[in-house]
Amino acid sequence: MKIFTFDTTLRDGTQGEAVSFSVEDKLVIAQKLDELGIDYIEGGWPGSNPRDKEFFARARELRLKHAKLTAFGSTRFARNRVHQDQNVRNLLEASTPVCSIFGKSWDLHVHRALGISEEENLLLIGETVKYLKDHGREVVYDAEHFFDGYQANPSYALRTLEAAKQAGADVLCLCDTNGGTLPHRLVEVIAEVRKRFDGVLGIHCHNDADVAVANTLAAVEAGCTHVQGCFNGYGERCGNANLVSVLANLELKLGHTTIGPEKLAQLTSVARFIAELANLSVRNDQPYVGRSAFAHKGGVHVSAVLKDSSTYEHIRPELVGNRQRVLLSDLSGRSNILYKLKQHGLVDRLDEKSHRELLDRIKHMEFQGYELEAAEGTFELLVREALHPGLQLFEVISYEVTTRHANKDSQTVATVTLKTQDGIHSATASGHGPMNALDLCLRQCLSQRYPAISNVRLVDYKVRVLDTKKGTAEKVRVLVEWSDHRRSWATVGVSDNIIDASWHALVDAIRLELMRLMEKDDTLEKVVEDYCWGV
Repeated sequence: MKIFTFDTTLRDGTQGEAVSFSVEDKLVIAQKLDELGIDYIEGGWPGSNPRDKEFFARARELRLKHAKLTAFGSTRFARNRVHQDQNVRNLLEASTPVCSIFGKSWDLHVHRALGISEEENLLLIGETVKYLKDHGREVVYDAEHFFDGYQANPSYALRTLEAAKQAGADVLCLCDTNGGTLPHRLVEVIAEVRKRFDGVLGIHCHNDADVAVANTLAAVEAGCTHVQGCFNGYGERCGNANLVSVLANLELKLGHTTIGPEKLAQLTSVARFIAELANLSVRNDQPYVGRSAFAHKGGVHVSAVLKDSSTYEHIRPELVGNRQRVLLSDLSGRSNILYKLKQHGLVDRLDEKSHRELLDRIKHMEFQGYELEAAEGTFELLVREALHPGLQLFEVISYEVTTRHANKDSQTVATVTLKTQDGIHSATASGHGPMNALDLCLRQCLSQRYPAISNVRLVDYKVRVLDTKKGTAEKVRVLVEWSDHRRSWATVGVSDNIIDASWHALVDAIRLELMRLMEKDDTLEKVVEDYCWGV
């Protein structure tokens, strides 16, 4: 069955505490949602703020191929005649083919929020819907707080729907605005609504009880054919129903048609695209599209996945554009190592002893506080060292860092001494702090023999205290992200001295790049592809 999809990321989603889109962002996202195959895109509330007003003015330039752009607003104010109500006029001036308006379904809101009679509220609903229909608009009527209103006064809640329906509303959308209705009750209420109303019923759920997606799916099973939600679950308070999960579940679990299987394979990239514009990270554990959604860490799990991925994966990740990953940690079994090597035809390049030594080394490092799940560069270095035992491109003889403070200014000077195949090299440099000074020294010592290391640059730097009980005497883990303009990777260092931990991460990054330059092995580089992807 075809289920119509209504995305409100650009309206309800922006009411989330950390979510903010510029006009340019909203235009680009609308285009992306159209390409994905979303049926309705709710762009905002015209007239409520300058940003949305500008969006609808510029949205006329969009060339949407599938989606219907939708303007959102409310029923007329009680004191206004419908044709004079500025909110209603703003909806028409937005020039969208669809208008979505909300009205009060809960008698508590009618009396307390609006301060009018129940009959007056029915007039607001009916007159606004009819006025928009008379001006050629498709109308989605959002019955705000419908489930709370039905619980308090079922006959009146149903009368509000009747007012919208008789006025010509194309969709009656039932809203769990407070997000507190549980699936079994929601289904009971929808069943009663369906007995009384034919046509398209919609569902709009909030996630305050953590069941917004479950409620949306249950609503479809109960007869709703129009679903509303936000990408990545954005929205006010605890967010709206996560449209990503709703789409995937409707298509893959329930056999309905939303955007179709071909477009479904773009789900991960679109979710991450929208998150990037919101300047937020997609949660690693977000179902279907998170980096951890198909990640395996326990050795027993990996062993089973190698034989049949369905043993620990409920769908094939490529169906939603994601991918399988195997993580390395002290919980790893040999299967985790073999998985990465076998996946790219490298399993025969390490003998049984080397496999075991590599695994033991990883487990020992994790015990010391290293975290190789995030440090894909450090893992690649370990594999390369296992493939080339005894290879030592350079040896660190000593390093020293001094920082002096005078007249509110500070100066950091570092000295590094290395031994390479062509002799001893020493360098001294001033820098913007210890890390920068050490980096400059290391490059000076190696640049003449290995000039290509100048392409490696630091991108990000994170420090984490491993156990706060010892305070400033505790070990720290330093995770450093690097780039060579083609890809990114991370290395990790652990020590009770933050400079020492940083130094180890720096040295590993340079050592890794030198080994890559020494052996241009594309298959070996693909071993860590799962880590590098999406960094």
